[in-house]
Amino acid sequence: MVLTGSAIGADMASPEEAKAMSQKAQAAVNDMGSEKAFALFATSDGDFQDRDLYVFCMDMDGVMLSHAIKPELVGKNLLDFDKYGDTLFKNMIAVASSTGEGWVDYNWPYPGTEEIREKTSYVMTNDEGFFCGVGAYK
Repeated sequence: MVLTGSAIGADMASPEEAKAMSQKAQAAVNDMGSEKAFALFATSDGDFQDRDLYVFCMDMDGVMLSHAIKPELVGKNLLDFDKYGDTLFKNMIAVASSTGEGWVDYNWPYPGTEEIREKTSYVMTNDEGFFCGVGAYK
């Protein structure tokens, strides 16, 4: 079991890689608009899904606008989501509203397990007024 966890962990992206993808997502929304950017984020063979990294976008009211891995979340208000001991989306909105970008730490299930681990997402607002983020495990 430990070897499996190590093998998975070795193939996980770093927070620095998450931040870089978040910056690319901001540029994509600003350059091509949200509709085209969201379509690009959803393609598994593009530049916006890599190992455990993917882009999600949310408005400042807590409504998920785009989610590359769980499209069923699009249109849902997740403002009060608190399944793992923190209100991560409220925290993301607070960071996006106050500084326009930054890190938000929270707990999230580790892929392939039921273990809850520390994760961090880099969120950035864009010219359309919402934010996108990309998360990585710590």
